[in-house]
Amino acid sequence: MVASAALHVAAAGVALGGSPWWALGAVALDHAALTAAGLWPRSAWLGPNVTRLPAAAAARGECALTIDDGPDPEVTPPLLDRLAELGLRASFFCIGARARAQPTLLRRIVAAGHEVQNHSLSHPHHFSLLGPRGIEREVGDAQALLADLAGVAPLAFRAPAGLRNPLLDPVLHRHGLHLVSWTRRGYDTRCADPARVLARLQRDLAGGDILLLHDGHARRGADGRPVLLDVLPPLAQRCAAAGLRTATLAEALPRRG
Repeated sequence: MVASAALHVAAAGVALGGSPWWALGAVALDHAALTAAGLWPRSAWLGPNVTRLPAAAAARGECALTIDDGPDPEVTPPLLDRLAELGLRASFFCIGARARAQPTLLRRIVAAGHEVQNHSLSHPHHFSLLGPRGIEREVGDAQALLADLAGVAPLAFRAPAGLRNPLLDPVLHRHGLHLVSWTRRGYDTRCADPARVLARLQRDLAGGDILLLHDGHARRGADGRPVLLDVLPPLAQRCAAAGLRTATLAEALPRRG
């Protein structure tokens, strides 16, 4: 962002010096680069972005299982049962409006030993196009709501679909939130084949990995069951074979100062 601002100042000087087309081209390239960074969920060009757990957590053999878009009244309860059966812990990136509609379910997530993180207030598809007020509303209002319902303030935020713009990081900084993306995702909102979802998640699985699945918008298999319920048992076996354990983000990340 500092480099972008400096480029705009320099471009203005060049334009005043009689080379407006060069200045215009430089600014256009800068905006194209910022747009590309916003469309790449794992990019750190627009501010800090956690794509892996810290080295200390990786050395302890920890990986993070993150669950997005809930809570969902049909999917989250059996998911919590399955996580308990397998001894897995997860970080749930919850949508504020869904949490407000399912407060008991949100509290059940916390009571089961998992944690609640911030996934915006309403998960707008145009999140990356919002201005400062819109981003503050989506992040700040969700933060206050989730903290009240869960009893502890989230320390991590994940942008809807991972898309964002340069205005997001200052808002996250004010609320003490890390931007957290993922190492790999299962695409379980699109793919109905548990084997394919599993293959994406366990490829080169290692300590420090952040894995992404969904309880909200979950794709269902031919039997009508959410795909992630069939993915978790073999994923747990793969983690055990690799000497890994699932840790929550709060265990692995310090609060952002």
